[in-house]
Amino acid sequence: MGNQKKAMQRQIEEILREYLIPEENYIYGFAELTGLLDRKFMGFNYGISIGRRLDNSIVENITDGPTKEYYSHYRQINEELALRSGRICARLSDLKIENVNIPPTVSTAELDTIYFQTLRTDLSHKMVATRAGLGWIGKTDLLITRKFGPRLRLTSILLKERVIPESKPIDISRCGTCNICVEICPAQAANGKMWDISIDREEFFDASKCRTQCAEFGRSRLSMDARVCGMCVAACPVGLESRNN
Repeated sequence: MGNQKKAMQRQIEEILREYLIPEENYIYGFAELTGLLDRKFMGFNYGISIGRRLDNSIVENITDGPTKEYYSHYRQINEELALRSGRICARLSDLKIENVNIPPTVSTAELDTIYFQTLRTDLSHKMVATRAGLGWIGKTDLLITRKFGPRLRLTSILLKERVIPESKPIDISRCGTCNICVEICPAQAANGKMWDISIDREEFFDASKCRTQCAEFGRSRLSMDARVCGMCVAACPVGLESRNN
């Protein structure tokens, strides 16, 4: 049985490498999620976290607010992730591996209706990514990865069977004393407290303030009903350093 599982793990990694190209644009990891998911995902205790880098030149054009180019790129990367994860899930199904494909984002309408009260979705891609060891949560509630900093978008695939390699989760922030994102946030949504797995988002970040500012930027900068900012994504020094990776 051990050899069969190892063979299946190799197949899964081969599938991921086949679809996540060019390789330098992607990261992925595997997560143990038992006890961490909404009841609607009962039985799906394992996950694959996939991250796609954002274009550095587009991100760095964000200075005092989002650009139309950033918003378009953001949507395009979400669509690319959805397409590739869908194809990966189809291949997993061919191998008789039960899976659930979780889209990389929710719509503005969903944020304004279904998720309006809590601004929390049924599954946190960032949580899956931290359990997969891809990164930690920064002071403005971004996932920070060593390879791309916060300059990426995420999607997740849930699995029923334990057909993934062991992972080493990240449980605490690695931001240290850096407060650049806190200071640059136009909504003043962060208080500078560092994340770890024992604290709730509301203890360090006010998602409602962020949402309100993002909606204002959508109206004033993009002339559309959109929720987007990106200033902390552009300012994070880990992201700036990642340009040389």
